[in-house]
Amino acid sequence: MNNNELEQIVSRVVKEQLCPADITEMTLALAKRLALRVEAKAKEMGVKPVVAISNTSARPVLVECTDDSYIASYDVALQKAYTVVALKMSTKKLKTLAQPGESLYGIQFTNNGQIVIFGGGVPLIYRGKIIGGLGVSGGSEEQDTALADFGASVLEEEIKCL
Repeated sequence: MNNNELEQIVSRVVKEQLCPADITEMTLALAKRLALRVEAKAKEMGVKPVVAISNTSARPVLVECTDDSYIASYDVALQKAYTVVALKMSTKKLKTLAQPGESLYGIQFTNNGQIVIFGGGVPLIYRGKIIGGLGVSGGSEEQDTALADFGASVLEEEIKCL
């Protein structure tokens, strides 16, 4: 065994011992890392969003307003993060189900008006379980959806020793 192989083994064992084996809930540290990634992507796209991340109880862990974001985007992002955990689906999927004649038509009028039925919110899923929700608001529906999907796609990269 050479030094490089030994270093890799030691690194793997240390990481296994120091890192949580299974994350089941959104943490503030993880939310901060995820928000930074989403905000960097938004900057590339020319979008000034509000990013909200909730825990498994649909309660906010983090809400960040980028400079010059819309005031109205604060509530929208927060409610998207709530909606995706409360209903265990993206707001884009919910949009389809909430159309006239569909099974969830009118749902946006429940839960004290907290339900959002347009894109930009996704559940954050790790190892098959929802650990939180991500809501993005500030661009078009397509931009918000792309940013939320991006955030979900980099979640596993951000789940590491902090």
